[in-house]
Amino acid sequence: MAQAAQANAFDVNNSQIQVEHDKKRRQFVIRLNGSHDRAVLLYEYVGKKTVDLQHTEVPDAYRGRGIAKHLAKAAMDFVVEEDLKAHLTCWYIQKYVKENPQPQYFEHIYQ
Repeated sequence: MAQAAQANAFDVNNSQIQVEHDKKRRQFVIRLNGSHDRAVLLYEYVGKKTVDLQHTEVPDAYRGRGIAKHLAKAAMDFVVEEDLKAHLTCWYIQKYVKENPQPQYFEHIYQ
């Protein structure tokens, strides 16, 4: 019950949302309300300059608040900045790219 109340207090428009890039674990992470809850986007290198954006996960209590969008943007920006190619295995990343048609993203998607 306390967890639900804490989740309701979470505001995605709040400047507190920070995406951390853990290169060693190959994941993007958002810590939710300073708690142990985390939203993550996992990726793997499948070649020297190719990544597979595999999976995005947001805890149930935080879904529907636009949190995954922050992870997807960070991952796609990383792909562009590092001049990588990306496989979009994760359905949410596919959806994000479709809803946010940035030319620089399309140039880096492995077809």
